[in-house]
Amino acid sequence: MKRVIIGGLCASALLVAGCAQNEASQPTPVAQAVQKQLTSGIEFQNFDNSVRPQDDFYSYVNGTWMKTTEVPADRTSSGAFYDLREKARDDVKVIIEELAAKPGLKAGSDEQKVGDLYRSFMDTDTIESLGLSPLEPEMDKIAKISSRNDVVAYFAHSQMIGAGTPMAFYINVDAKNSERYATHIWQAGLSLPDRDYYFNDGERFVKIREGFLGHMEKMFAMAGVANPAEAAKTVMAIETALAEGHWTRVESRDSEKRYNKYQVEDLPKLAANIDWQGYLKVIGGDKQSDIIINQPSYIETLDQVLADNSVEAWKTYLNWHLLTSYASLLPKQFDDENFDFFSRQLNGQEVQKERWKRAVSLVSGSLGEVVGKVYVEKHFPPEAKARMKELVENLRKAYGASIDELEWMSPETKVKAKEKLAAFTPKIGYPDQWEDYSALEIKSDDLIGNSIRSSLVAHNKDLEKLGGPIRRYEWHMTPQTVNAYYSPVMNEIVFPAAILQPPFFNMEADDAVNYGGIGAVIGHEMGHGFDDQGARYDKDGNLKNWWTESDLEAFQKRGGALVAQYDGYQVFDDLNVNGKLTLGENIGDLSGATIAYKAYKMSLEGKEAPVMDGLTGDQRFFIGWGQIWRGKYKEQALRNRVATDPHSPSQFRANGPLSNMDEFYKYFDVKEGDAMYLPPEKRVKIW
Repeated sequence: MKRVIIGGLCASALLVAGCAQNEASQPTPVAQAVQKQLTSGIEFQNFDNSVRPQDDFYSYVNGTWMKTTEVPADRTSSGAFYDLREKARDDVKVIIEELAAKPGLKAGSDEQKVGDLYRSFMDTDTIESLGLSPLEPEMDKIAKISSRNDVVAYFAHSQMIGAGTPMAFYINVDAKNSERYATHIWQAGLSLPDRDYYFNDGERFVKIREGFLGHMEKMFAMAGVANPAEAAKTVMAIETALAEGHWTRVESRDSEKRYNKYQVEDLPKLAANIDWQGYLKVIGGDKQSDIIINQPSYIETLDQVLADNSVEAWKTYLNWHLLTSYASLLPKQFDDENFDFFSRQLNGQEVQKERWKRAVSLVSGSLGEVVGKVYVEKHFPPEAKARMKELVENLRKAYGASIDELEWMSPETKVKAKEKLAAFTPKIGYPDQWEDYSALEIKSDDLIGNSIRSSLVAHNKDLEKLGGPIRRYEWHMTPQTVNAYYSPVMNEIVFPAAILQPPFFNMEADDAVNYGGIGAVIGHEMGHGFDDQGARYDKDGNLKNWWTESDLEAFQKRGGALVAQYDGYQVFDDLNVNGKLTLGENIGDLSGATIAYKAYKMSLEGKEAPVMDGLTGDQRFFIGWGQIWRGKYKEQALRNRVATDPHSPSQFRANGPLSNMDEFYKYFDVKEGDAMYLPPEKRVKIW
């Protein structure tokens, strides 16, 4: 089932004592593994010594791996992040099997739910015998729609059950009053990855649109829809019209532009054809007096598209989004056709993942913290959390020292920046309070029902937030997720347990590689608090300016230079990185590498790091940084990522920050004429 993913909730997806003081407060050396000879943590087998580090550091560190690694047929990418995700999935499979195998499971227990949800996905005989019947109640509801108001009411219902909808309702902290939750609406309603896929006249995009039409026609035909070709054209026409109104991903990054608070009573002035009262009543937002519309001009477009299309056309659209949202849970012919377009044609994935792998992902998504609790017990030792806490504080101290040294920032703004740094809340490994799944009913023979009930329970839990205190204990990733994030409205940095393993975090390795790995990840997430959007939020998570005019201008000038730099990075002959789309992540990467290096040097307390495997500590730091970014992608997948992903491709995440760091030039002897070389005046220094 497809979940609606709302952009802008977290600045990224990859305490306070002393941070408001000066650099006299030094980071302490990270505690070393007891009674173990530490290794360098360098993966020499991946090096390509035919490449000069001065020309392409990423390929120097990862080149042999790049040459010898084939992306598995059931994936679109491989690399440090992706391989750890595979490992986490394998670990979770064992946990699921152990939980499900416990004798005498009580009905309604977490263990029963885990086992039965897994079984419901694996039971293909039942899935085949049921056919489309699990969706018939929803299809009947759509069939009974007779007015535009009914269409809008079903928009709300469709989202609640986890299906597609033209506008996505969600609840999050109010960005200008971080002590309250507010209702929001984000643009939605497209099947293709981005608005530009509907308009770009390039050969690749024309083929994608042709393939999409053919895919819809096949799906409609299998579902028994009369005249499937016309139905497909109807959906394409509506989605293309909606895409016209979609903001670009660059526009939607702007925190101020997407904060548009409306009184509910004034919504008809924005969009008169939308029955706001009916919509909000169904979705549960009718008790709120205001709502934040992230892209108001899109809602105006939706209002017009609603009026321009017949009720019957909208019913076809709703049936499509019901069908495509649940296709992977339907009989094999639907599942295979869904895979063939969205995974094979669009992303280059050659074969479908084994069913058990997909079942594990379903359980981990729907009952993530049940599995996560056991995952932590098995795979996250207390000493790892203690070492991470120390690293976080060392990075915080280094960030504070770096702020003190900034030449372009006034003392007034420095005080505010350090107040925000001091207020960062780190969350490491796992939540202190686990999710309660008691309201969720899971049946071993009702896969789609399980998914619908899971969506409804999650939606109702979100509604319960309205009018209540901020749930600062909540996590938005499970412990078994290989990732990390920063939340601007919570001012928190979050590091799930699964990312805290090699090559990011190695308990048996020397500090240098750990600062270059997980230290830089910590610095990256801290950096999101001070990137082009995160820097607009104050220490309490409010979208509130704390900069002097001249400091903000200087900051934005540096950001503009970074945009120009990344715009020049070529991914394919016909495709470059989008510097504006990736600016926040590029600031995070540059900050991460810069601050982690500073923290590493401060931790040495003026002493020389030992030479290990013929490398100085400084060299090992940079190699540690380079090796965490190794990644390889299918071409179609990489092209889609460049169009839609705010992160730069791996090579540029590794090389881009280093080309801006004087220390890298020193320890790898980079000189004018080398490909990694930038003239000093072109090197971007922000934090």
